[in-house]
Amino acid sequence: MEWARQNQFVVLTHDLDFGSLLYATNANKPSVIQLRLEDIVPSVAGSVVIETLNKVAKELENGALVTIDLRRHRIRLLPLRS
Repeated sequence: MEWARQNQFVVLTHDLDFGSLLYATNANKPSVIQLRLEDIVPSVAGSVVIETLNKVAKELENGALVTIDLRRHRIRLLPLRS
């Protein structure tokens, strides 16, 4: 997480613990994209991820937790606690 923050990267994960880390540390970076998909192989998840990235690029630049499932995506701006 620290490396991603320092190098301005977004973390893409299937692990829900990254959202918990953002909450526990009240961090404002790095942005995290959580995949809530059963099948995360690129041929299945790829188009959903690309479509979402195009829609939420600005929020990711500013710091966000984005959760993606097959039907929708949710955006929570960072920090998660005020």
